[in-house]
Amino acid sequence: MDPFAWLDAGLVTNRGLTVLGQPGTGKSAMLKRLSRGMLAFGVRPLFLGDLKPDYSAVVHSAGGQVLRVGRGLDRINPLDAGPLGAALARMSGPGAQRLRLEVRGRRLSATLALCSLVRRHARVTNGEETVLGAAVDLLTERATEGVDPTIPDVLRVIRQAPDRLVAAAEVDDAPAYRTETKELRQTLNLLCEGSLKGVFDGPTSHPIDLDAPAVSVDISAVAASGDTLVAAAMLSTWSYGFAVIDASTALAEAGLAPRRRYFAVMDELWRALRGAPGLVDHADALTRVYRGRDVAHAMATHSLDDLSALPSEEDRAKARGFIERNAITVLAGLPPRELEEVTRVVPLSGREVSMVSSWSAPESWQTGARHPGRGKYLLKTGQRVGIPVEMELVGDEPALYDTDSSHRRPAAPSSREVL
Repeated sequence: MDPFAWLDAGLVTNRGLTVLGQPGTGKSAMLKRLSRGMLAFGVRPLFLGDLKPDYSAVVHSAGGQVLRVGRGLDRINPLDAGPLGAALARMSGPGAQRLRLEVRGRRLSATLALCSLVRRHARVTNGEETVLGAAVDLLTERATEGVDPTIPDVLRVIRQAPDRLVAAAEVDDAPAYRTETKELRQTLNLLCEGSLKGVFDGPTSHPIDLDAPAVSVDISAVAASGDTLVAAAMLSTWSYGFAVIDASTALAEAGLAPRRRYFAVMDELWRALRGAPGLVDHADALTRVYRGRDVAHAMATHSLDDLSALPSEEDRAKARGFIERNAITVLAGLPPRELEEVTRVVPLSGREVSMVSSWSAPESWQTGARHPGRGKYLLKTGQRVGIPVEMELVGDEPALYDTDSSHRRPAAPSSREVL
């Protein structure tokens, strides 16, 4: 299965991939096999928000780049232009202007998403978004070349109340502006001094390497810190990672670099979306770049029940749309009740339901027995009959793909030492 080849052959309408299956059935092993296969044909895998981590060993084996995000580790600046800034420095004319607007949009979208997270149950208002946009624009104009604004910079300039921001707030004077922006200032201050302190409140420590054959952003250090920090880490990682794709595309279109293909893997997707109302919209905006580009992407989760944890029915409906838009669905072992929900999104025959459900539960009480669905998958596209496959690990794959044994390793101070 190659999403690029399948689209080129007219078998699918896009390169989107949804992976569903119980823990222990081999979802991550399948994604690792797929990534390494595409890597051999020049595709660059991006593992954005590796929560356990599952993919760092694969990236190291390919000579790629692994970043570890967390307090006291690597830091991601949500306002960092990243690879887009590096590409912009090499461009001019209309192409450069389009890229500047893309940088602005990503900065604003990432900041809005983080603000929504720390507020939990309240959305950022239209007026606050306008003030944030004006603040980002002002800081961008004031910045020296190659220096990106940070969240503390945004808070500082909003506190200073320059005329441009007062005008953006549509108020008459400075006292009214302070009243209008009080909650926004409190929200930004939480990003700097609250539970997220030390992760998103400064410059990016290690930029993503545009020339790396594969990249993994390991966020396992924040996995035990609660859903808010996990969601913030995932959203910021997605924004920064997809900037790599944008930068590569812009340079290729300007004739400054070869055209490259990417495979973006977003595992544990719903952990990022359930943190606050409206985050589905921000995730959609951040990941929309793959449409029409030389990009394949995979969204993996254990169950469609994960959607039920999203804050609103509107969010749940939009999240289902993520799955419905993906042309390829891979089903590992799932129980009958879960498959009833899946059939509302993916057409399955009675025989297909029976086969996938038979992979979902052990057949005996024997201890240490292999999960009956391990390595078994049903590939579905559109209305076609599914293709059942079984994957056997070969060569160095058992060592690289063994998620269970990696969970038993003691923690170490660096990813290089862990590996």
